Amino acid sequence: MQNVELVTHDFQPVYDKQSRILMLGTMPSPKSREVGFYYGHPRNRFWKVVSDVCGEEIPVTREDKIAFSLRNHIAVWDVLAGCEIRGADDSSIRNPVANDMNLILRRADIRAIFATGSKAAQLYRRYCYPETGIEIICLPSTSPANCTVSYEKLYEAYSVITQYLKD
Repeated sequence: MQNVELVTHDFQPVYDKQSRILMLGTMPSPKSREVGFYYGHPRNRFWKVVSDVCGEEIPVTREDKIAFSLRNHIAVWDVLAGCEIRGADDSSIRNPVANDMNLILRRADIRAIFATGSKAAQLYRRYCYPETGIEIICLPSTSPANCTVSYEKLYEAYSVITQYLKD
C-alpha cells in the first residue's frame, strides 16, 4: 500500500480569453506529475475522447495538447492546488486546498464548467462553488481506474461539451 503524501499542483492552467468551457480534474496523478501534464497516464482516455468529440486527431505531446485545447476553446485545470493523497486514489484525499477558479473565470468567456469525475465535482461544489456561483456538470472519469464505463458511454457523455463550444 502506498503512503499518503502531500502533493502540490505544479501545472499552470491551460486557457486563454477565448476559452468557453473549463474541464476540471481533481489533482494530477503520479503518472501525470511524472510526465508534467494533465491526464498523462497512457491509459487515461481524456485526450482521446475530447479529441474525438471535437473531430480532431489525438494530441500527443504537451505542446499538441495545449494547442488542441486552445484551438477548441477548452480550458483545462484541476480543482485542487494541493492535498494529501495516496497515489492516484481520489478517495484518500485529505486536507484539500482549492485552486482559485477566478484566475480563469475573470479572464475567459467560460460558458460551462465540467468535472472529469465525481470526486472533482464533489470538491468543486464544496470548495469552489460558494465563490464562483457557477454549477458544475459532472462527467464520468476518464481514468483507467474507471474501466466499468465503456468508451462509447464516455463519448456520449463528453459530447455535451460541443453545445458550449459553438458560437
